[in-house]
Amino acid sequence: MSNFPNFGHVRRADFLLADGIDHLNHGGYGATPRSVIEAAQGWRLRMEADPSTFFRRDLPGLLRGAADRVATFLGGKDEGWAFVENATSGLNAIVASLALAPGDELLCLSQVYGAIGNALSYHAERSGARLVSIEVPVPFTDPAPLLSAISAAIGPNTRLASFDHISSAGAVVLPIREMAALCHERGVPVAVDGAHAPGQLALDVPALGVDWYVGNLHKWAFAAKGAAIIWCAPERQEALHPTAISHALGHGFTAEFDYTGTRDNSAWLAAPAALDYVDALDAEAMRAHNAALAHDAGAMLSEAWDSEAAAAAEFCASMVSVRLPGGSGGDRDAARRLAARLTERHGITGGVMVLDGGLWVRVSAQIYNEIGDYARLAAIGKSLAG
Repeated sequence: MSNFPNFGHVRRADFLLADGIDHLNHGGYGATPRSVIEAAQGWRLRMEADPSTFFRRDLPGLLRGAADRVATFLGGKDEGWAFVENATSGLNAIVASLALAPGDELLCLSQVYGAIGNALSYHAERSGARLVSIEVPVPFTDPAPLLSAISAAIGPNTRLASFDHISSAGAVVLPIREMAALCHERGVPVAVDGAHAPGQLALDVPALGVDWYVGNLHKWAFAAKGAAIIWCAPERQEALHPTAISHALGHGFTAEFDYTGTRDNSAWLAAPAALDYVDALDAEAMRAHNAALAHDAGAMLSEAWDSEAAAAAEFCASMVSVRLPGGSGGDRDAARRLAARLTERHGITGGVMVLDGGLWVRVSAQIYNEIGDYARLAAIGKSLAG
């Protein structure tokens, strides 16, 4: 069992989480500390005190300062980073900026996040291109079969590979550096959906060797909702544009993304407060606690349900997905119904996923969790299959 005295229920006071609920789905939407909510409100009040001066004079420099703080956390320099509302928004901007033609191919993984899969399909269909899905083995115990499948899938018409850093359904930490190297050897650019990675993993994004990277700060980095980031390699920046084209068109990557129109930027400006919170916890200790607790929780559920996790321990971080006992099939509607049942009948929030022809429960481990939080889910698991 994990044993980190500065973490666990003692940290619940840092958040606004309701009592009487086992909060096991941090990976779904995150949870924002009180201090970060207060920081965001402070920026909101400053904006409203003099909106004209705030937007015309102050905001550009403030956003660049916040981006510089992100760079100290995720690598690179501030000119490589911009804010977006969520990882899905950032990935949409990347795909929409491509000049696709009939016959082109886009690669993704079988565990692609649903929203990203929809975006890739949409842009492929409207341009006459084709989306090619690469199977991620379940359970994931060895990267070699996936790397071989990626190599086999790349062809003369491949224009983009879109990969998850940590898959949503299976909670698999994928070997992005090796995957990107394979693609670059064949001249294929790589976009990474790192929705779950900032805060879960120690990251140096520019060192991954990818072309674009998007990630949420409002999940595992404790930012306010609507705070996410996009990184772009210098040689790709000129061709990348936000989905909302606005006044700064042609003025460069950061200018175009920093201002697409009037909006509440408080979540972005409060991102440094969130990263300060991470630093105060000790990021390495936080990740170690979360990973150990996720491992223990996955082992508890797997044993209680006579089941299996979707990935070996070395390919998991702060989340683990466990197959629902009974081996029953299911679709997204069944997953939604089960998630609602968990919450409404049992007071448990967890992620219910569709994977490998069945339903899986994905649990998260965060600094406010303890191993006892997973006991009720373990006890009722077999009844959920009915």
